[in-house]
Amino acid sequence: MTIENKLGIWMNHSTANLIQFTVVPMTTKTLTSSFTHQEKEDALGKSEHVMHNKQQHQQAAFYKQLATAILPYTDVLLFGPTDAKIELEHLLKADQRFNHIKIHAITADKMTEAQQHAFVRDYFTKHKSL
Repeated sequence: MTIENKLGIWMNHSTANLIQFTVVPMTTKTLTSSFTHQEKEDALGKSEHVMHNKQQHQQAAFYKQLATAILPYTDVLLFGPTDAKIELEHLLKADQRFNHIKIHAITADKMTEAQQHAFVRDYFTKHKSL
């Protein structure tokens, strides 16, 4: 029998809150993209093309950081208000290292930390058979 490790990730393009589904009080670990507003302005001052390239590289590094955090889990819920969750889902499903992980993406509004914890708890409680 395998132990199911479940992870909820509320995310947008610059921030991801990683919430491990547990019976004890859940905690949140936050990862942020290194593409800051200041870097965007500096790159935009050089050219829009430079800014776009820098943003793409930083976004790829952010997704890679998230992918590394996801690898130990068997079931992952990606949720949030932007398309970042869909972009990450496609990257993960294209990588065979993630074939053993059930990945679900759901659109959700901006939430407080307590709301994110409740969302993760409700989702994994209702979807035990997935």
